Amino acid sequence: MPEQRPPVPPFTEETARHKVRAAEDAWNTRDPQRVTLAYTPDSRWRNRDEFLTGRDQIAAFLTRKWQREHDYRLVKELWTYGGDRIAVRFAYEWHDDDGQWHRSYGNENWEFDEHGLMARRLASINDLPIAPEQRLLHWPLGRRPDHHPGLAELGLST
Repeated sequence: MPEQRPPVPPFTEETARHKVRAAEDAWNTRDPQRVTLAYTPDSRWRNRDEFLTGRDQIAAFLTRKWQREHDYRLVKELWTYGGDRIAVRFAYEWHDDDGQWHRSYGNENWEFDEHGLMARRLASINDLPIAPEQRLLHWPLGRRPDHHPGLAELGLST
């Protein structure tokens, strides 16, 4: 039986929002193996200037990412959806080995198979160095608490 990752397409606003929050929660674990379970075994990615195919390449990429992006906290927000596709915008904060904080902004386009696994992810991301006092994403590492503001409430969705 093929892997299932509900909700499955076609998406409604409710199921698309659920999919976005599930992705945010998984990425905030910073566990590459857990994150890759949401993707098809042959998933194709474009992340900035990297092109990846398959869970093994995705896991290796995420491992490298979280080795250099410390204290990573991410917020994702539904932009739009239709059929088997979802578009999101996001912001995350992290610091490098030298202690310099960054806020990374971006957009992702997702395409899912009939089992709810992501078959394609296209991400465009920009980084902005910030001072520690400019940080907006404050919660203990892990899942963003339900009461923590999202992008719109933080003024980060423009």
